[in-house]
Amino acid sequence: MAITRKDVEYIARLARLKFSEEEKEKFASQLAKIVEYVEKLNELKTEGVDPTAHVLPVKNVTRPDEVRPSLKREAILKLAPRSGEGFVKVPQIIE
Repeated sequence: MAITRKDVEYIARLARLKFSEEEKEKFASQLAKIVEYVEKLNELKTEGVDPTAHVLPVKNVTRPDEVRPSLKREAILKLAPRSGEGFVKVPQIIE
């Protein structure tokens, strides 16, 4: 399937894009190469090949959603650079 400059103009009009004459020629050439490559991929025999979402096996890396005891406030406040009145103090960023 050949992509012409007219096809590029049509697509550009649908997308409300404006291209120069040089860009239209360039994009027509690039789109033709893309379509040619996709047509080449369509020639591959993929019967019996399972669909693949990832090349490597992927497993769920999230932890189970279990209720666990939270940290003690005193322990957290000891780790904070500044604390007072039971809260962590942070520098003011808005004047």
